[in-house]
Amino acid sequence: MARISLDPRRSLFLRAAQWYSKRAYGKILDPVRALGHNPRVLRADLRFEMAVGRWNKLDADLKALAVMASAASIGCSWCMDFGHWENRQRGMDARKVREVPLWRESDAYTPLERDVMEFAEAMTANPPEIDDDLAGRLVAALGEAAFVELTAIVAVENLRSRMNTALGLTSQGFKDHCEIPAREQVEAEVAAGEVPAG
Repeated sequence: MARISLDPRRSLFLRAAQWYSKRAYGKILDPVRALGHNPRVLRADLRFEMAVGRWNKLDADLKALAVMASAASIGCSWCMDFGHWENRQRGMDARKVREVPLWRESDAYTPLERDVMEFAEAMTANPPEIDDDLAGRLVAALGEAAFVELTAIVAVENLRSRMNTALGLTSQGFKDHCEIPAREQVEAEVAAGEVPAG
């Protein structure tokens, strides 16, 4: 449950942000509602997210896996919920989206995708635990521009996930029919033979 009200005073700017959110996503995003209590923070966040959305040196699926691995490490259910919906909307493989919490055990991922998720988790650790060999493999596979973008997007997701978690924002129902389950649930399904083992 949110730690603050999700019903801030509706300024003209907040109304415009809520209108866009509803038009683009079908509902008003809870982070918009929460940040609406401080219009300067909301405005800066929206400008920043628009700029981040224009980054294009890293493959979209690799970027999504890095973001979701970071969100899963932090335990941000809002980010996992929205990330599932966003990536399924753009056509990402459902199995890859679903098995992010179990990526180490899953056979759904390529070696490069595994390296990206390992890097995201290592960078999300506190303190970060980046391995030189892993970083070297990623630079060699992606190139320096894409590696910089990978590093930056993981940092951005840490900002999002940690802020949403601290504000008490939880799943908003984007993945109602295709939920990414908790790691324990996926492990139980694999053990029961309901999901192919990786």
